[in-house]
Amino acid sequence: MNVYRAAAAAVVATASVVVFSGAAFAHVSVQPQGEAAKGGYATVNFKVPNERDNASTVKLEVSMPATHPLASVMPQAVPGWKAEVTRAKLDKPLEVHGKQITEAVTKVTWTADGSKIEPGHFQQFPLSLGQLPEDTDRLVFKALQTYDNKEVVRWIEEPKEGGEEPESPAPVLKLSAATDDHHGGGGATGAAENGKNGGHDKEGSHTESAASSTTTSDSTARVLGVVGIAVGAAGVAFGVLAGRRRSS
Repeated sequence: MNVYRAAAAAVVATASVVVFSGAAFAHVSVQPQGEAAKGGYATVNFKVPNERDNASTVKLEVSMPATHPLASVMPQAVPGWKAEVTRAKLDKPLEVHGKQITEAVTKVTWTADGSKIEPGHFQQFPLSLGQLPEDTDRLVFKALQTYDNKEVVRWIEEPKEGGEEPESPAPVLKLSAATDDHHGGGGATGAAENGKNGGHDKEGSHTESAASSTTTSDSTARVLGVVGIAVGAAGVAFGVLAGRRRSS
């Protein structure tokens, strides 16, 4: 009987690891499509998972970093969601490609318009950003996630280098080294053309495929992780049973 109890305990421990591993990833995050190089332009995806079993996400608010204002912030259309861009005047104008920029985007808000992020699902919200700063290695975006039961989750805690992840971490975009032309993944020319044609640039055109690739990679990695842990637990239980039989 003790042998079977040990095997059951191993299975329970395995399930606990899987559950808590999933919870660790369940927060709003941001990842670039390709790279986000200092001094360049990039398209990034804000990934929003639904953490609740009895409510759906209906709103996402992402604040731009105040210490590093961005002259160009353009959302890509997401079916079933309405995007609103909030701008404000800058205390200190920015100079981009020889031009003075006196205002910048401070916040982008996506509101459900015929769609929701239901329990057990996630949604990605793409943004074109630039010109990325050259004097920092990362950008911190504070985000608010609103559910249809009026609950608001504030992802605003800035992670500390080398420290433990906070309970409600803010999305952090890591910047890579500047390229020779300082245009990064998107390129200044592409961003300028993007502004003229309403945001339909080359970066935007491959958002769906990149999002699909990201989703597939995440799913595959988690499935493999669950299978590996389960197999390990089964092996431990089998070893205990075999040893018990040999002893008998």
